Amino acid sequence: QIAKKKNDNEEKLSLLQMEYAVLRRKYLKAYDDLLHLQTKFIVDLSKKENLDIVLESLCFWEGKRLENYAMCVMNNHIHWVFRLYNNDEFDKPVYLQDVLGSVKRYSANKINKLEGLQGPMWQKESFDTTIRDDKHLIRAVEYTINNPVEAGLVKDWQNWKGTFLAPGFY
Repeated sequence: QIAKKKNDNEEKLSLLQMEYAVLRRKYLKAYDDLLHLQTKFIVDLSKKENLDIVLESLCFWEGKRLENYAMCVMNNHIHWVFRLYNNDEFDKPVYLQDVLGSVKRYSANKINKLEGLQGPMWQKESFDTTIRDDKHLIRAVEYTINNPVEAGLVKDWQNWKGTFLAPGFY
């Protein structure tokens, strides 16, 4: 009786995990579609001056706290795939929230100054995903670099000025 109940619970858990994964993918896809359809934004991140600031901030911790694999700066959001180091160049632990906070603060301050704006520029929420294996990493990178293609902005990801792929990634 106990073994049967345990199997039933494991089966229910497995089904709930699959349902959660499907719903999460649908939610993220719908959110991405919403971002792509948006044509009015307070700040255009893909504008040359803003793009330079965002790329500079995304690359700042390269080799110190993280390794960049891919990034794409869209008009109103970014996609960024990187490997976070366990420890920084001073052998201190590296925390994702510290890196994201640093990137958001720096870029928001610089862009706000440039655009004559004040206040928060980035959403508090970010859609972080832990990469599980090499296959997942490749899918995440391909999704990232092909974002402007999916949005209908270019036919080839290499034609979008805000896209970066680490040399030798493939």
